[in-house]
Amino acid sequence: MFDSLDETMKHDEETGSSARERLMRYVLVAVAVVVTIGGLMLGIRYLE
Repeated sequence: MFDSLDETMKHDEETGSSARERLMRYVLVAVAVVVTIGGLMLGIRYLE
C-alpha cells in the first residue's frame, strides 16, 4: 500500500523526461517569457 521513499525515488528516476523533452520545455518557456515581456513593452509604448 505505501511505498518506501527509496522505491518512490527509483520509480521517479525511471519515468524521467528525456533530454529532448527537457530542451523543448526550456525553449517553450523562453519563448513564452520573450512574448510576455515583448507584449508588456509594446503595451507600455502604446500608452505613452
